[in-house]
Amino acid sequence: MNLSFWELETYFRNVDFTIIGSGIVGLSTAYHLRKKHPEAKIIIIEKGMLPEGASTKNAGFACFGTLSEVLWYLESNSEEEVYKLVERRFKGLQKLRSLIPDERMDYHQFGGYEIFRESDKELMEMSFSNLNKINGCLKPIFNENVYRKSDKDFGFQNTIGMIETDFEGHIHTGKMMKSFVELVISNQISILNNVEVKSINDLNSEVEIELENGFHFNSKKVFLCTNAFTKKLYDLDVVPARAQVLVTKPIENLPFKGCFHMDEGFYYFRNIGNRVLFGGGRNLDLEGETTTEFGTTDLIQNQLETYLREIILPNHKFQIDHRWSGIMGMGKQRNPIVKQLSENVYCGVRLTGTGIAIGSIVGEELANLVD
Repeated sequence: MNLSFWELETYFRNVDFTIIGSGIVGLSTAYHLRKKHPEAKIIIIEKGMLPEGASTKNAGFACFGTLSEVLWYLESNSEEEVYKLVERRFKGLQKLRSLIPDERMDYHQFGGYEIFRESDKELMEMSFSNLNKINGCLKPIFNENVYRKSDKDFGFQNTIGMIETDFEGHIHTGKMMKSFVELVISNQISILNNVEVKSINDLNSEVEIELENGFHFNSKKVFLCTNAFTKKLYDLDVVPARAQVLVTKPIENLPFKGCFHMDEGFYYFRNIGNRVLFGGGRNLDLEGETTTEFGTTDLIQNQLETYLREIILPNHKFQIDHRWSGIMGMGKQRNPIVKQLSENVYCGVRLTGTGIAIGSIVGEELANLVD
């Protein structure tokens, strides 16, 4: 790597804090470190041209989880852990909105809806029977009931019921991340793109960082904000999970707004500029979608198109305009990993597909681990 004296001096010498990953968590970590350490030299390094993973590739859902998701989480997690997770998501959304004004990221609180298909009768009945119980448990967080049965009609077919909440909204992911980057840069933090880390070595007094191009530099502290790609650098309970998405061309008189979920959250869609953005289907091939490779598959894309025809847009003609995928970080537990890994290395990873909701607050928690 052929660097000048000026480049070395400006970016790679006497570095106080290095954040690996420029997604929501990385940007939030850098911002909150700056607030605590006004004179520190802070750099963010990112292996992609834009953030790899999901921060700029998600569906833009400002959500905290459907009622059936909460019930599903309770099957394998304690009540304390589940409600801590919902609280973190709710407070995380408030944190994001305090950092990025609503108008800068096109935030609209149109509400959230869980749709039950004809094959979901048992799930729906279980959700309805637990509605009051879950509302009671979540009331201390939201100060009112969160979920209720919905009688709204959006023209969907092959459905038998819905549950709605007023507390969910959606954003324009690109505008949100652009505004977040501008906030970070305005606080004298450098973001270096197309820089991939090969290894980190905690020397106790500082951390040696080796890049894939062979260049080495040292930093007093390092923060892993690499989510799905964490295992390349550190062995933690973080498993990659690819999420496939499509968006239609504009459709006249699209009859719905809000965040819509089906099948315990495995499918999700919304109206964006009179287009349907529709993602999910990972449960059709969990093993195949446990990957860090970007791309789409016929199996999942065909199912998304089938649900568009049979459920979401039964009376509309549509054309697919674009398809893509993002990589989430999942694990055995639903709460993120925010902790110190060694003397000078810290991590904020495993966002479990809810980076918009919790990314900002995870970054703040991570920054607060350092005195």
